[in-house]
Amino acid sequence: MSASRPPACAASLLFAAACASEPATQGTAGSSNGNSSGGSTTTTTSTGTLDPDTSAGDTSGSSTTAAHGSSSDGGSSSTGVVDDSCMVSGQLGTCEDVIDCASLSLLAICDGAPSNQCCLPDATACSVEGAPGLCLPTASCPDGLARTPGLCPGDADVQCCTDPALACDPDAMPLPNEGLEEQSYDAACPDGMITVVDVCVDRFEASLVVIDDGGAPISSWSPYVHPSGVNVRAVSLAGAVPQGYIDGDTAASACAAAGKRLCTDAEWLRACRGPQDTTYPWGDAAMPGVCNDARATHPAIEYFGTAEAWIWSELDNPCILQVPDGLQTTGAHPGCVTAEGAFDMVGNLHEWTADPAGTFRGGFFVDTVLNGPGCSYATVAHDRSHWDYSTGFRCCADPT
Repeated sequence: MSASRPPACAASLLFAAACASEPATQGTAGSSNGNSSGGSTTTTTSTGTLDPDTSAGDTSGSSTTAAHGSSSDGGSSSTGVVDDSCMVSGQLGTCEDVIDCASLSLLAICDGAPSNQCCLPDATACSVEGAPGLCLPTASCPDGLARTPGLCPGDADVQCCTDPALACDPDAMPLPNEGLEEQSYDAACPDGMITVVDVCVDRFEASLVVIDDGGAPISSWSPYVHPSGVNVRAVSLAGAVPQGYIDGDTAASACAAAGKRLCTDAEWLRACRGPQDTTYPWGDAAMPGVCNDARATHPAIEYFGTAEAWIWSELDNPCILQVPDGLQTTGAHPGCVTAEGAFDMVGNLHEWTADPAGTFRGGFFVDTVLNGPGCSYATVAHDRSHWDYSTGFRCCADPT
C-alpha cells in the first residue's frame, strides 16, 4: 500500500477513508452470482475509501479451501460438503454453478471451481473473524457453534451462527483458481480477450499465474495476496476469483508478461460505455444489483468487528476480501456485461488503468457511486504504488 497516505482518516459504517499501512507479503473466500462462457481453451496453469480531501478519493476504506471446511473430512460437521449438497451453520444447501443460484451463494464451501458455490435459499450471510456463517434464530444454531449478537438484521434473537474453527487465517494462501484455463473468444485477440473497436480487452478481471524465468507457468497465485517479489503473468479467466491486493506497477508488469498492457483511460471507458457512450454498460439508467456494486457493511468493519480508526491502516489484510457475500467470481453477474462482452467493468474490484499518475476505475463491491456513477467512477487519490484488498485490473492489447 502507498506510504504517502495519511496515518489516520475518518470513516462511516459503510464507506471509509483509506489509511497508510505496511505491505503484506503473505495471506490466505466471498460469494457470487454468475456467468462463464465457452470457447476453445488453452492451458494457463500448471501444477498444482472515501478520501475526505477529494471527490475522486478511495471508497475502499482506502474455491475450495480447507479453511472454510471445503470437504466432509476437512471442516466442521456443520459447515462443508455433504455428498452433492453443502452445509453452512447447520443449514443445508446445494452445490451448483453460481449463475444457477437465485439466492445467497458462498465461495470456498463446495469442491471444484470457484464458480461451484453453496447455494442457500432464504439465507443471510454473516461472519465473525472471517468464519462464514448465517443469520439464524438462536434455537436454529447447532450446539457447539458460536452465536454472536448485533451482526444480523431483525429481531435480537437472530444472531450470527458460526464455527470459530473456520476463522480466516491471514497467513494461509489459498489457490482457488488452480486448474482453470484461459479460453479463446476472438481470433483477432490473445486468449481471454475480445475486440473493442481497434483494441483487445480482457473479457474478465485479471487473475495471476506464477511463471519461471522463461515465462512458463508454474502455478496459480493467491488472489488474496500481494505478489511481492514474485514473477507473475496476468490471465483472463471465466469463473475465477479475480486478483485483489495489487498495485498499478505490478499490474502493468503482469500484463506485459502476457504480451499485453494496462488499458488507457480512453480504451477502458470505451469498453465500459459501449458504442452508445452510456453511463453503464447496459444504458444510462442505474440498475442496482445488476453488477456486484454495493454492500451494507464494509468488509473491513465486518472482519475486524469494529469501525475504530485503526482498521483503516489494515486494508492489506488477506481476510478482508474473503468475507462471505463480498467479492464475486468473474462473470458471476451475467447482466453486468458490456456491448462487446466484457464482464464486471462496474463493481467487483477497482481496475487500474495506464495513467502514470495513478487511476483505478469502475468502483468495487462496496461502492460504485461516490466517485462517479457506473463507468464514470474513477479514483485518483493514490499513485501507482498503492494497493489494498479492493484493487484489481484488466489488460488491453493490440490485435494479433
